[in-house]
Amino acid sequence: MIVYHGSDHIVKTPVYHGGKRTNDYGYGFYTTESPDLAKEWACARDIDGFANQYELNTEGLKVLNLNSPKYTILNWLAVLTKFRSYWQRSSLSEEAKNYLQDHFYVDVEQYDLIIGYRADDSYFSFAQDFISGAISLQKLSEAMRLGKLGEQIVLKSKRAFEQISFLDAEPAMAEKFYEKKVARDLEARRAYRATRGITDEVSGLFMIDIMRERIENGDPRIR
Repeated sequence: MIVYHGSDHIVKTPVYHGGKRTNDYGYGFYTTESPDLAKEWACARDIDGFANQYELNTEGLKVLNLNSPKYTILNWLAVLTKFRSYWQRSSLSEEAKNYLQDHFYVDVEQYDLIIGYRADDSYFSFAQDFISGAISLQKLSEAMRLGKLGEQIVLKSKRAFEQISFLDAEPAMAEKFYEKKVARDLEARRAYRATRGITDEVSGLFMIDIMRERIENGDPRIR
């Protein structure tokens, strides 16, 4: 497959175990199949950058696709709570994070390649609202579809890094792509505020319900 990595500089040789541990899936090389999304990410700090283009040979790689029917948004959240920092500080939030990691966590370190959502600022705030009990699982699922959320492909293992080859670097102008990123984030937040204003039904499933009823993987209520 052809993948792109957004950066403020050209990256010809991705570094194994690089990046930050506090990224969505921990250490890794974060890419996307969308050159436009890579350009938005490259210009995230309102400076020009590059969409670095690569050929990734996936043959023989062990792939974890968190967006496949096998998994739910709770599996993605469990991984996110493991690595991302700056979660809201409350007793419910702490209990929720522990519950998700105990019952829904998927060990990403066992895989060569991870496919899943990218938690941009707006989407991370939606996840925080669910963890803190402010919105139901149904509302979170709706929110994750707002603003054309990006999917990312993350290289985790040495084997994966051996199977990626640099092809080119396309310039990304902040004047265009920073504005696109901001507009997409604002649209997601606007749509979220509109849906959040609609009261959740009594039957809505909240994080506290998931913990009280000891809901786990395979339960039809989380599909």
